[in-house]
Amino acid sequence: MLVPNRATIGIWLDSKAADKRWRYGLNVFELYLKEILAHAGIPYVMLGDREALEKAKPDILLIAVSGESNIELEQLKHYVKDGGILISYAGLNRMAGALQCREVVCREPVYVTPPHLNTVAGGRKLRALQAKPWVRVDRREGSSEGGYLFKGSPDGEQIAAAYLEFELGAGKLIRWNVNIPGTVVGLQQGERPVIEDGVPAPDGTGALDEGILKADDGCMLDWALDREFTGTGMPYYALPHADLWREVLVSQVLREAASMGRLLPFVDYWPDHTEQVAMISLDSDFNHDDSALAALELLEEMDVRATWCLIEPGYSKPVYEQVAAAGHELAFHYNALAQERGKWEQAEFNRQLDEIRCATGARITANKNHYTRFEGWGELFRWCEDAGIVNDQSRGPSKKGNLGFLFGTCHPYFPIAWSDERNRMYRVLETGYLTPDLAYPSLADTSVIFPLLNRVQEVRGVAHFLFHPIHILQKPKVRAALQQVIREAKTLGYEFWTSEDLYRWEQARRSMLSDDGKLHLEKAPEGAVVWVPVTGAGGKAVTGVEEAAHGSTELPMLREASGVGPETAMRFGVLCRRL
Repeated sequence: MLVPNRATIGIWLDSKAADKRWRYGLNVFELYLKEILAHAGIPYVMLGDREALEKAKPDILLIAVSGESNIELEQLKHYVKDGGILISYAGLNRMAGALQCREVVCREPVYVTPPHLNTVAGGRKLRALQAKPWVRVDRREGSSEGGYLFKGSPDGEQIAAAYLEFELGAGKLIRWNVNIPGTVVGLQQGERPVIEDGVPAPDGTGALDEGILKADDGCMLDWALDREFTGTGMPYYALPHADLWREVLVSQVLREAASMGRLLPFVDYWPDHTEQVAMISLDSDFNHDDSALAALELLEEMDVRATWCLIEPGYSKPVYEQVAAAGHELAFHYNALAQERGKWEQAEFNRQLDEIRCATGARITANKNHYTRFEGWGELFRWCEDAGIVNDQSRGPSKKGNLGFLFGTCHPYFPIAWSDERNRMYRVLETGYLTPDLAYPSLADTSVIFPLLNRVQEVRGVAHFLFHPIHILQKPKVRAALQQVIREAKTLGYEFWTSEDLYRWEQARRSMLSDDGKLHLEKAPEGAVVWVPVTGAGGKAVTGVEEAAHGSTELPMLREASGVGPETAMRFGVLCRRL
């Protein structure tokens, strides 16, 4: 099923150049462009040679890896001069001279004010981890720039534009001074494997140096520059930087397609009438049946289903039966904490998982590591794949001072592997959490609830809060905090899902995307929503929107429901029509 006047998006991968980098142990995190587009619901096609490029004729070509040979660069220039839009993320270095630019050395994080950024950032700058800035030696005709790049801190020296734009023939080359896909990966997963403790917070609120390797030891945000404080003095990482960088990238793709008068339909994050999602997970530490029953009673009272992460030896059989009967999800809570005789090894992961599966009689497809234990880079995700675990929740804060968006995201995502696995995508959906056990004496108070819910709502993500049934039973303030989270989330229009719900929906909506760069509407799951931009850069109207919305016998699934008029909304900072 084809969409009339549809834009085609390509990702350029020079396989020989990628192989060379892998051979020397270097990462190709630019391949994360695939995950960024897929999560945004945008179909794409992978390209890597002249024949494929000429056959596909993409309207927009994103550069993941270029070998920058003379032949390849000439191919790419020819593509642009013929009317294509080429976008590079801190690459194409050999073209700098020909475009009258030179590179500025920058080996530290930068802060960026990208243009067209959704107002969610409130005028604040985004942190970027990998910058290779170009500056103009001579301002050539047909060139422009957007945004600003600041060295070292939000108040640092302005050293370059966020991106440069060059008109070449009938097309356009856009060169970002920031490696956006590399930045997203670095924020979400770190820039290196976890092999040592992280740097502790200078104010004493984040003692990462306790000799326990954890997910938050790999946090790439800055204690001083990237945290804010609530009215009661609670520190938290306030911006989902990775999600906002995704939005910047996707927004530009949509705008550029629309500026060409082309339709670029994409699948919404959530089903019809759902704007954002909340999730409650419960870790069964200490395994007291009475605490489980107390949590179960509270959730029934609040009419919310949760994901129960069960640590060995777990609760009694009757508890599992009651939890399952109430519609909750039973999940795994892997314990690799040496102080509790845990081990970080696949055999131990499998042994504990088998114990929980046998005890519960449940399939169990989700996991969260006890105390956010984490080592290396991709070991955990490989273990999950082998064991049939499709959703992990281990990436979250373990300290009072690092709650919030410490990994830059509140969206579920598929992680990328290290170079030893050729930077493949793991088949495990990561759904990190924002904060554990609010109102627990050594953790944050409830003043963080609204700012976190508000920020997640702005990027339409998942507000995942972690609690322990033992504290719900023994700490009245923790119990009240969970009730407050649920009440405030419902007031803001959140729907409560389990991790199983998240995985099933993400898989279902992505089934509409195919490797040939097309959107297969006949595969749409119930409730799926498709959007198309109405206007592009400079306010230019997109042609074919009405035909797609109302029309064609080729598109029965794009017709609007009977009696319902056209609906528009801002998606990725672009005005779009809901089809």
